[in-house]
Amino acid sequence: MIRAFVSIMEGCSKYCSFCVVPYTRGTEISRPFEDVLVEVAQLAAQGVREINLLGQNVNAYDGEGPDGKPWTLARLAYALAEVPGLDRIRYTTSHPNDMADDLIAAHRDVPQLMPYLHLPVQSGSDRILRAMNRKHTADQYLRLVGRIREARPDILMTSDFIVGFPGETDEDHAATLRLVEEVGYGTAFSFKYSPRPGTPAAGRTPLEDHVADARLQELQALLTRQQKAAQDGMVG
Repeated sequence: MIRAFVSIMEGCSKYCSFCVVPYTRGTEISRPFEDVLVEVAQLAAQGVREINLLGQNVNAYDGEGPDGKPWTLARLAYALAEVPGLDRIRYTTSHPNDMADDLIAAHRDVPQLMPYLHLPVQSGSDRILRAMNRKHTADQYLRLVGRIREARPDILMTSDFIVGFPGETDEDHAATLRLVEEVGYGTAFSFKYSPRPGTPAAGRTPLEDHVADARLQELQALLTRQQKAAQDGMVG
């Protein structure tokens, strides 16, 4: 085994209107830094060369450090980079609002931190983002991506998208396509909205299925073209 997954936190405190995680997993709880370091060091001693740090909202990590104070994901990454034999560090999944300056700098400064970032946006429409309770705008997301790429120009961005969210119009869908065009993703996960019982969005009127189907196909065709372009860029 050369790759291992290490859970460093559980739960989410964002309460997106479509998501059941805060109700089933609870709010964010991070493991102490020392616990994570010991597990990763043991894995590296067994031959693991790459770790993927896991959490429902992993970049909100704030586990207790050796000084008794909360440590950020960036500080954890710097420390794990010192583990003998560990060549690669990844993490997933992230929220744009927790992509702090020190984590962006870590992507520039820590060679073991891979040039890859999964940063879900869900929609390119500010109106739909508000309905989703995402607490960021499309422009804020785009400016964040720009800062990340300034720090690590070769980073490959991936994301999550939901199409057909209740109330989504043709204009909202077009805004999502524009955002995808502007970012240029290496790949992405995209889905039709489906209600999760107990979430705020569950009682809202869904879009007609054929409309959501058509939008999903259009989005996935664009993402597939971008994925092919990213793959072609790696040849040689």
